Amino acid sequence: MMNRLLPLLISALVGLSGAGAHAAYPDKPIRLIVPWAPGGSTDAIARAVAQRMSETMGQSVVVDNRSGASGRIGTEAAAKALPDGYTFAIVELPHAIAPAVFAKMPYDLLRDFSPISMVGSSPLVLFVSASQYKNGDIRAFLKNGKGSDAPFALAHSGNGSISHLSSELFAGATGLKINPIPYRGSAPALTDVVAGTVTGHFATMASGNSLLSAGKLSALMVTGASRLPGLPEVPTAKEAGIAGMQFNQWWALVAPATTPIEIIERLRKEAMAALAHPSTRDRLTTLGIDLKGSSRDELRAFMRNEVEQWGAVVRKAGIRPE
Repeated sequence: MMNRLLPLLISALVGLSGAGAHAAYPDKPIRLIVPWAPGGSTDAIARAVAQRMSETMGQSVVVDNRSGASGRIGTEAAAKALPDGYTFAIVELPHAIAPAVFAKMPYDLLRDFSPISMVGSSPLVLFVSASQYKNGDIRAFLKNGKGSDAPFALAHSGNGSISHLSSELFAGATGLKINPIPYRGSAPALTDVVAGTVTGHFATMASGNSLLSAGKLSALMVTGASRLPGLPEVPTAKEAGIAGMQFNQWWALVAPATTPIEIIERLRKEAMAALAHPSTRDRLTTLGIDLKGSSRDELRAFMRNEVEQWGAVVRKAGIRPE
């Protein structure tokens, strides 16, 4: 009898051990990869969400900035990370644009990641130096551009970024001559806008808010369907007579493709709770970010649609893959 019971007892103990180990997640710090430099809107969102998740998960959620190559370096690192729940990443609109802009991609947004949840969205703002223009003075900007032989130097966050595509769409819609200048993110780009090294930069309000509040930047227009509550004097692109520039930047959380579904759901639950918490909402909604979570299926369908739509926009704009 004892010989027959012993294997069953061992099996039961192993099962309990496995269940205990699984239930212990997380038992070490979790890494949230941000594929851009510190100081921009993506970084601000990631840090706000990570701070709240750290408080509720019992382990630190550490933001890991991996900038470079228009976001591809950090995103590739996330795609190739162990799918054990200890690495996830924040992706955004440029990740949906990239497949149409770059001939070779080190990852596939739809194949190499498991969706966790949508985070939110925000229109872009055209920022310029406050020493040159006042808030909302887009008509003066257009007049000066059309009357000048020299192109406007517009900074962007790397080829394939939404700020890059915004600059190209802006030039096409207005007839202005522009000279696109790549940077490693919005933070260094906006610093050079203030310094006068470049003329302007399309970024979210979150990226430019501190310099705007300090009176060093001015906001000329927004790409959203309506004006931002924090910038009531700044017109939309449509109000300024600029067609084809009604869109929002967006952010979402993803994990390596084969991360166990139960861990994905735990991360989604914690992220949704973080987005709903007053500390996170107070911190981010004042920066013009509309926070909104989602189901995994909703995010998967949304990203697929964005890849298709922005691929068509890139082709129509005549931008050839590098």
